Amino acid sequence: MPLALFALTIAAYAIGTTEFVIVGLLPTVATDLAVTLPMAGLIVSVYALGVTFGAPILTALTGGMNRKSLMLGLMGLFIIGNAIAALSPSYELLLVARVISAFAHGVFFSVGATIAADLVPEDRRASAIAMMFMGLTVAIVTGVPLGTFIGQMFGWRATFWGVALLGVVSFAGIAALLPANLKRGEAAGLGDQLRVLGSGRLLIVYGMTALGYGGTFVAFTYLSAILQEITGFTESSVSLILIFYGVAIAIGNLAGGKLANRNPIRALTGLFILQAAVLVLFSFAVISPIATIATLGALGFLQFANVPGLQLYVVKLAKQHRPNGVDVASALNIAAFNLGIALGAWIGGQIVASSLGLVATPWIGAILVVVALGLTVLSGSLDRRHEISLQPAR
Repeated sequence: MPLALFALTIAAYAIGTTEFVIVGLLPTVATDLAVTLPMAGLIVSVYALGVTFGAPILTALTGGMNRKSLMLGLMGLFIIGNAIAALSPSYELLLVARVISAFAHGVFFSVGATIAADLVPEDRRASAIAMMFMGLTVAIVTGVPLGTFIGQMFGWRATFWGVALLGVVSFAGIAALLPANLKRGEAAGLGDQLRVLGSGRLLIVYGMTALGYGGTFVAFTYLSAILQEITGFTESSVSLILIFYGVAIAIGNLAGGKLANRNPIRALTGLFILQAAVLVLFSFAVISPIATIATLGALGFLQFANVPGLQLYVVKLAKQHRPNGVDVASALNIAAFNLGIALGAWIGGQIVASSLGLVATPWIGAILVVVALGLTVLSGSLDRRHEISLQPAR
């Protein structure tokens, strides 16, 4: 793999760390800024919404820019956003800083995947894209626990300074290694995106993505608080548990891809059933440290196991219903993932603030996953009708 690809992978690692590290720091941030835990949870929602709505618009607006200049600009924006977060004296400014970082996030992965594919020969494009996205997965396994540990030892601002430093390293790597003559490609305009959203079949899949992926975030957003306040783990133990959880996520992501290769709808049906069941189980397991760890292993495995299937399925349907907008459909599914994060974190905050409390967040999340399961069954039924309609009459 070319060295330029490693620069993109490091950048993906930095961006993945800044997206999810806040989960381990929510109680610390809430205490320091004198806000409630549900208000702190909005930091997760606002970031995800910034990716959801900022990425399509900014990607369309920057379509004519030189690719290297754009990537350098995005990493510069990322550094600024995290530096402002580290310096934020107030909750409101921290929200603004997170939105700035989110804008860089959305466009980076949209454009970065295309650049990664162009850096290698035709037969290695999928591997190149996987290499770049591996930075995101590794961030969940190592960056989030490490960032949580740094935040607990030296304050949450130190974590954002650390992520900003990763951004500086990424900026230098891209400046030194990324070719200046990358082809610009065809950027998807807002009109192209609206045409894809006009497909009812694709909207069903986006609902599956947002609810199925977002359901876990009702509880995952407040995982650190659950582990400390309900299960009774110490603050220092949370970082180690997050490492274990991240490893389970990485394994689940790989296994989910293999399961979905042949029949994504069948794999997603089974995964959503298991995901809903484990979320309900987690509501009862949280009172026992041993049961909590065991259940978290299963929940981590299932949290990202549906991601490859959902992405593969949306591409499959786009080829049937919007053949000229496959890339747009795929990008909008990434937006649906982030919409799910925002929705799950917001609902979790409402539950935490209510009389139900932290312990109810897992089974409430399971309800969202059950709705996603219903949409999956519906979509599978529509697939079968479509296949029957294509069969020649006897």
